[in-house]
Amino acid sequence: MTNRRATTTALTPARRAAGLFAGLVLGVAVLAGCSSENATTDCGLDACTVTFDRGVDASANVLGIEAKLIGAQDDQVTVEVAGEQLTLTTGQQATEVGGFTVSVDSVTDSNVTIRVARNPGN
Repeated sequence: MTNRRATTTALTPARRAAGLFAGLVLGVAVLAGCSSENATTDCGLDACTVTFDRGVDASANVLGIEAKLIGAQDDQVTVEVAGEQLTLTTGQQATEVGGFTVSVDSVTDSNVTIRVARNPGN
């Protein structure tokens, strides 16, 4: 009979750090939790860019709130963010609503892009 020693492999600091980083990235993605209908989102920790399709009901859940495109004409956009309706103009300074700032990045014939960010003062 042969006796074999069980060996345990200790995690190297680099592997441990890589595992922690992967867990952190996954946790942030779950916490940011974005979903959308007729829109695309690009989110970081404290801000999201939302591109809405025009001519359809479009909405996105980002940073724990809902953003909806209500309408757009020329460079004016009406959106509902965190339950409040705002009319914004392209290039206008960001407007504060419910602990967030909202601004219009661009308006085209096919879509509207806004930026929603956590207000750093809150």
